[in-house]
Amino acid sequence: MIRRFLAVALAALVLTGPAVAVAAATPDLKVTTLDGKPFDLAAQHGKWVVVNYWATWCVPCIKEMPDISAFVKNHKNVTAIGLAFEDTDAKDIRAFVAKHPVVYPIAQVDVMDPPKAFEAPKGLPTTYLIAPDGTVAKRFVGPVTEQSLGEAISKGK
Repeated sequence: MIRRFLAVALAALVLTGPAVAVAAATPDLKVTTLDGKPFDLAAQHGKWVVVNYWATWCVPCIKEMPDISAFVKNHKNVTAIGLAFEDTDAKDIRAFVAKHPVVYPIAQVDVMDPPKAFEAPKGLPTTYLIAPDGTVAKRFVGPVTEQSLGEAISKGK
């Protein structure tokens, strides 16, 4: 009986693929922003969402922040979350953001335990564009621009 159950379960896994692939297609992200507010990616359903991994020491990250900010500001159907991927005190990140303001919230993520739904960045900046249905439409490694975000959204419609 147990062997038959295992055989059926294994066949189902082979035919449907691993459950992890489904979870990765609709990532779950719940973080607390630097201003203490919750950010839940699922609550953004119906909008395009830019999920941007960055660090204060990353020059390309700093260069792209105004572009992401302008893109979000100019597109009502787009929101963003910045994920500070570095092991530093949150007050230092707040001070950095005060000097480099953006229109979207920033959260700090643990470099040793990053959000499970996204791969740990292998380079910074790393940006995920989440479609209105909650799936990952595109992953960028390296800086994004207003133009590259616009093109990715146009192709994703």
